[in-house]
This record gives sequence, C-alpha cells and structure tokens, in this order.
Amino acid sequence: MSRGRLVTLSLSGLALLALTGPALIFQSQNDFTRFLATALLQGAVYLIAVWSVWRLGSSRRVVLGIAAIAVLMRIPVVLSPPYLSTDVYRYVWDGHVIAAGINPYRYVPADPHLEALRDTEIFPNINRADSAVTIYPPFAEVIFLTVTRVSESVTAMKAAMVGFEFITFVLLVSLLAAEGLPTGRVAVYAWHPLAFWEFAGSGHIDAALIALVMAALWAARRGGGGLMGLFLAGATLTKLYPAVLLPAFFRRWRWAMPLIFLAGIIVGYLPFIGVGWRVFGFLPGYAGEEGFDAGGAGFYLLSLLRYLPPLTGLSGPAYVIGAAALLVALAAAIVLTRDNSGSPFAAAVLATTFTILVSPHYPWYFAWLIVFACFIRSVALLWLTTACLLLYLVPVGLHIVRNDYRLAVESMIYGPFAVLAAIDLWYHRRRATRSS
Repeated sequence: MSRGRLVTLSLSGLALLALTGPALIFQSQNDFTRFLATALLQGAVYLIAVWSVWRLGSSRRVVLGIAAIAVLMRIPVVLSPPYLSTDVYRYVWDGHVIAAGINPYRYVPADPHLEALRDTEIFPNINRADSAVTIYPPFAEVIFLTVTRVSESVTAMKAAMVGFEFITFVLLVSLLAAEGLPTGRVAVYAWHPLAFWEFAGSGHIDAALIALVMAALWAARRGGGGLMGLFLAGATLTKLYPAVLLPAFFRRWRWAMPLIFLAGIIVGYLPFIGVGWRVFGFLPGYAGEEGFDAGGAGFYLLSLLRYLPPLTGLSGPAYVIGAAALLVALAAAIVLTRDNSGSPFAAAVLATTFTILVSPHYPWYFAWLIVFACFIRSVALLWLTTACLLLYLVPVGLHIVRNDYRLAVESMIYGPFAVLAAIDLWYHRRRATRSS
C-alpha cells in the first residue's frame, strides 16, 4: 500500500471535513455564492481523494477511516435546516397524511379536506402546496410513513436518508470485494460532495433509490433473480427512472426477475389505486413544468440539435421518440451480451445515457451515477456528478425557460463531459485490446 497515497487520502478527507464548516456558515447567512464556491472547492479536493484511493488496495482500517470522515461530514449537515431544496417538507407531510388514513394522491396540501392536519413548521414550507398532489411513487410513500411514525420532523427524515446511505456504503464494500477491486474505492461515493449535500443536507429520497439499486446489484452477484426483481421494483417505486436498468439485470430466457419486477410494481400501486389514474400524482404536471412536453425546452441535447439547419424545427415528441429508440437499441445490445446480467458496467451505461438524454435540471438526479464510478474508471462520470452543482446557478421557476444563459451553464457541464467520455472510451478500448 502506497504511503504517499494514504497520506494524500487522509489529508483530502480532513480538508473535506474542514470545508463543511464554512459551507454551513454560508448557508446560515444565505450567502449562496460563497456556499457554492465552497462546495465546488470540496469537489476539487474530492477528486484528489479519488485519485489517491483508486489503487490504494483493500484495507479494513482504510474503509473504517473513510466511514468515520463520511459520518463526521454528515452529522452537522443533518442537524442544519434544509437549504438547497424544500422537498423534504413534502416527505414529512405525505407521511403525516397517510398516517391520518388519507390517500396522498387525492388532495393537494392546501385542500380544505386537509386543514386539520396543518401545522406551523411543515405545511408552510411545502412547495406547490396549492397546486400539486404528491409526485412520489408508492414505496417512497411507505418510507415517508415509516420515518414519520418515529418523528414527524425534517431532521428525522434527513437522518433516515443517511441511514440509506449507510446501506449503500456496506453494499459497496461487499461488491467491491466480490469484484476483486480495492474496497477503499467506497470513498468515491462516501466523500462525494453531491451525496452529502443532497442527502444529509436536503434529505432527498434518491438516497433510498441508490441503496435499492445497490441491493439489486448485490442480489445479481449472488444469482438471486427474484431478489433482483424485487429490489429493482423497490427502486422504481421510489422514483420511476430506475426502470431503465431492467435490461442490465435480465438474463435471456430467465423470466423470474422481470415477472417479479412487474408484480412488485403492481402490488406497490394497489393500496393507492382508489384515486384511479391520479395515482401517478403530479408527474404529468411536473413533466410540463420541466419542459418535457411538446416544446421540449427541458432537453439540453434537443436545444443543441435545433442549432443544426435541418433540425431547427425538431419537436419535443420527436426527440423523445429518438431518445427512446436509442435506449431500446442500447438495451437490446446489453441483453444480447452473454453473462452481462447484473453488470455494474451495463447498469452504468444505461443510467448515464438516460440521464444525459433527459438532462435533469436538479443536481440530485445525477447522484445515482456516483456508485457506478466506484467500479469503473471514468473521469467523465466524476466530472458530471461534481460539475452538476453548477445547475444551481440557473434560476428555476414554475416552468423551464430555455435561454442563452441556461444553455451556457449546461454546456459548461456537458461539454467537458463529452470530451472526457471520449477519452474514457479510448482508454477502455485500448485496455481491452491489450488484454485480448
């Protein structure tokens, strides 16, 4: 084990921990510019840490040290008020509503039917309280209900998300060891600034999604087709987009996994089906707000394609059809590859392609990509998941507005990513050629 790399890793971890304090101070002062600058500086330190840990080898002491720094970074962040997002207030509200025996997909929070449930701490901070029912799928609602039975507080919900991060940490260490990779690479996830600001800081439910995706990879490693389907269904019922990973877990002519996945989705929705099609909540309205409609203002790649003379009139639906066709072709190629079921690489390709095609407007939607960077040497993924914090520079209203400023900020993220992805591809193809 390289002493120099170990020292660099230790110093990087201490620097990340030290920078957490000023970032929290800037939050309390509502000084967003300095907060973002500090978070990006943490990103730079984090990349040094990744370099130092990548070939450091496997050591229980290193893993425990990484865990200790990760916990110390998260404790003060969990105890601080949410700063980057107010979504966690909706989580607590939904759990409160379900506990009262009311379907969360039936009423918007400001509806008179829910007046008796209002309080002075949670209700006033709910976004879209008078216009949107919940958007979150059934298993997310189960999590909200479970946590709020312990405590109907934002701190408890944030702590629960850190609990899911702990599950992710343990599964990552197990999977890295099973793959014969250095277990110290768990720092790639545990020390990532995006993870602790979005999960410990904002309490986003995506932490549960990531833990369930990791559980599906763990089940795949042990040949458990039924468990794979169950865990992947749980991830999809937490936020819908993990469904795109289904081809990465499918073994040809073995139908247990997809059937259990489908059954899990159906069973998950049954308790809420009393509201009919409204069981999908605010999803259609959210898609419209985000520009994923006929206009297609929300798609970064579509905005670039429209600069090409033959494609200036390309519509949102046409782009969606093309993107779906690309994902289907990619899925088919993965399914037809022998012994590719449960491969972190296959899952990473699908997850990254989907994320780029959709180009989310909120940084936390990129967080699920971090775990794949633990297994695959990808400077592009490290850049994307770190630089996506720049999206906080773009004002977000009720509807996505496509303008030159938004395009410039997104280009600062996706432009270098494209270059780095090409370099990553060249590196892996050259390595494959040498080993064949």
